Amino acid sequence: MTSAVTHPARLGILCMVAGMFCISINDMLIKSLSGGYPLHELVLLRSAVGIGFSFVLLQIEGGVKLLRTGRYGLHLLRALLVVFANSALYAAIVAMPLAMANALYFVAPLFVTLLSIPVLGEQVGARRMTAVAVGFGGVLLMMAPQIAKGDGGLGWLVILPVLAAAGYASMSVLTRKLGQTSRASALAIQMQFAFVCVSIVMFFAVGDGRFVDESTNDSMRFLLRAWIWPETADLLPIAGLGCLSAVVGYLMTQAYRLSRASAVAPFEYILLIFSLFWGWMVFGEWPENSVFLGAAVVIGSGVYVFVREGRKPPTRRA
Repeated sequence: MTSAVTHPARLGILCMVAGMFCISINDMLIKSLSGGYPLHELVLLRSAVGIGFSFVLLQIEGGVKLLRTGRYGLHLLRALLVVFANSALYAAIVAMPLAMANALYFVAPLFVTLLSIPVLGEQVGARRMTAVAVGFGGVLLMMAPQIAKGDGGLGWLVILPVLAAAGYASMSVLTRKLGQTSRASALAIQMQFAFVCVSIVMFFAVGDGRFVDESTNDSMRFLLRAWIWPETADLLPIAGLGCLSAVVGYLMTQAYRLSRASAVAPFEYILLIFSLFWGWMVFGEWPENSVFLGAAVVIGSGVYVFVREGRKPPTRRA
């Protein structure tokens, strides 16, 4: 019985690590392309490719019938949350080093732990709650120097990865809840479809670039820049974004379907290593010491939460 419970959990962790590696490549490509394209154009092109791959996975898992559900409201909320989280995070990575954006984003697993209490009915003890509070203190360590710099720092932009983390955490616990009755491929297609719909709305709302001027910061310019026809040299990386999107959506959904949210979430921290590598290798970035200090506190808190979670007796899924 123990083996039957622990094997899916380990598979969920492997899916999470693989998903983090794919996300790091996705972030690097998004940042590389952000100087010439608006975010929602890249998202539309990426999702147009990704939804095709997701349909292939859907056919493998059982076909179009898997898209039927009686919980359309929760599925819609989940899809909109992931669109919000991605938009906020991508707006952040163009304004700061990849590793810094993702280090701040690391608060997401702590949000997941908190949200798993009311949404999933999981029990979180006083020690883990203390660890979560300490983790949020680590986030403040990273944010404070940028706020203190005033105009010389990132200012309000530093909050973007934290907002993205809150949105992503909410989506994650809903994925865990909905994943009990929906397959990973169906959830992935819903997510891709939401990206397409929101991107089309953004095209009609701001696609002519009329809201961008010389005073617009990098993040807002990325969100509101005029849409252009893609250059031939950029078609391959844009197609790569689509493939990565499909794979990430599937891996992350599987991770939260196969293991407890509060157990698998801390493995997202491996993203920092990948982000440091791509940031240094491609963009010549290196975060300030305060980022490493704050990230260490957040990661330490997350590891403690994971260790405490591992001591709990396993429970069966409904």
